[in-house]
Amino acid sequence: MAGRIEGKVAVVTGAGYGMGAAIAERFVREGASVVAVDISGKQNEVAERLGNRCVPVQADVSNAVDVRNMLAVAKNKFGGLNILCNNAGIQGPLQKTADYDEDAFDRVVAVNARGVFLGMKYGIAMMLENGGGNIVNTASMASVVAFPQLVAYNASKGAVLMMTKTAAVEYAERNIRVNCFCPGSIRTGMLDGMPQAYVDAVIQANPVKRVGRPQEIADLALFLASDEAAFITGAEILIDGGYTAL
Repeated sequence: MAGRIEGKVAVVTGAGYGMGAAIAERFVREGASVVAVDISGKQNEVAERLGNRCVPVQADVSNAVDVRNMLAVAKNKFGGLNILCNNAGIQGPLQKTADYDEDAFDRVVAVNARGVFLGMKYGIAMMLENGGGNIVNTASMASVVAFPQLVAYNASKGAVLMMTKTAAVEYAERNIRVNCFCPGSIRTGMLDGMPQAYVDAVIQANPVKRVGRPQEIADLALFLASDEAAFITGAEILIDGGYTAL
């Protein structure tokens, strides 16, 4: 039985761990060939585990040369680009706005917002050569509600949401769909690095009283990347256990 994205070529950034690794694994299992991108080096372990339909690339998504190179691997190794998951992201320090370090702000925005912009800028050009494709961006529930002491993260994820909508409108008639999902608290290294009191407060405010699993994110990313979502573009889909419904 064919997979839900059988024969497709996907690039997944932030694929060294957490949600990105889960997405890469799910895509391979559903028939895609995947370029697993990360800056950490851990993408090599993910690719080794997933086999010959997954190729690792080390890249900084805020660097245009690196982004063009990672997309070139998809074309040279697998023949093109059908699916792009701009998932790489960082949180930055916990500081109030007036105290927030300027260099830290610039780095968070560079990875989380500029990285998505560069991925779409160069990825869309490749997709147009192939007659279309699907882009799935990782936004956040911080795209729609504010979290204190995370001004850079909030700003960058708000930008991801609006870039998603803009590109979706611009390229809908060119057979390119662009959507984003907005995770709540997911059990990843980013969450584990936050103060436990902060995490506990988020969980207690969450109607389902737990954090999400990377595999649940991968399920949603797969749906958005597949033909099952053919009439969905420009959407932001919250996957936050009901946190923002309150």
